Amino acid sequence: MADITALANEITGVFFLSLSGPIMSDKPDFAEIETFDKTKLKKTETREKNPLPTKETIEQEKQSESTA
Repeated sequence: MADITALANEITGVFFLSLSGPIMSDKPDFAEIETFDKTKLKKTETREKNPLPTKETIEQEKQSESTA
């Protein structure tokens, strides 16, 4: 009977939350943050995908638009 109920609940999209699992508290657990080792992180280089145009480039575009 439990299998049929579980199947019916799955088909209809009804899900039940179990309260026996871990409960979130108002205060976060900082244990993992305190033991985190930043030296294990890989060094990365940040590059802009779409850099902003320089002032000179903007002036050149303005001049080419005014002459066209």
